[in-house]
Amino acid sequence: MPGHRSITEAEKLAAAKLGGIPIHREQMAVVANIYRAASAVRQHLENSVLRGADLTWTAFVVLWVVWVWGESETRHVAEEAGISKGTLTGVSRTLEGRGLLQRAGHPSDGRLVLLSLTEEGETLMRRLFPEFNQEEAFVASRLSDEECRSVAEGLRQVVRQVEEHGEERRLTLLDGAEPAPRRSGRRAKG
Repeated sequence: MPGHRSITEAEKLAAAKLGGIPIHREQMAVVANIYRAASAVRQHLENSVLRGADLTWTAFVVLWVVWVWGESETRHVAEEAGISKGTLTGVSRTLEGRGLLQRAGHPSDGRLVLLSLTEEGETLMRRLFPEFNQEEAFVASRLSDEECRSVAEGLRQVVRQVEEHGEERRLTLLDGAEPAPRRSGRRAKG
């Protein structure tokens, strides 16, 4: 079973395994490193700043979205946080139980639920975000300000590509069909 490997070791292993296969290596490296960077940053922030506030990454992102956007419908919060509405329900109930978030019915559509931060949630975010941002600075400290801007813009381009053309590409790849439902609890045979 593989243990923790450095990014350089992982890239060398992948190159050796994929040696003769015609692939887009630079693009593979971009996507693999987006994933590795996101995982490393998330783990660092959860184990440093967020742990002290007893928050998971997902709970922090939900608080962040509601803090920045203000009172919002749950479907919009879930979309912005990149989570399912079901996951948001559990996270928002936990945050509500801690007195950080409040849920309210929509004034004109009883089927919709609005989320907003409580005063305690606002206070937490005003205190926590500067600490969080210090760690963002730490994880990006090997990059100059110019490199940070360049990386940020490159990542925006990746996001735009998927947002603007991802659905069309998926339909093309699946010949217009909807993807098969995921089979929960089953492992791939191999």
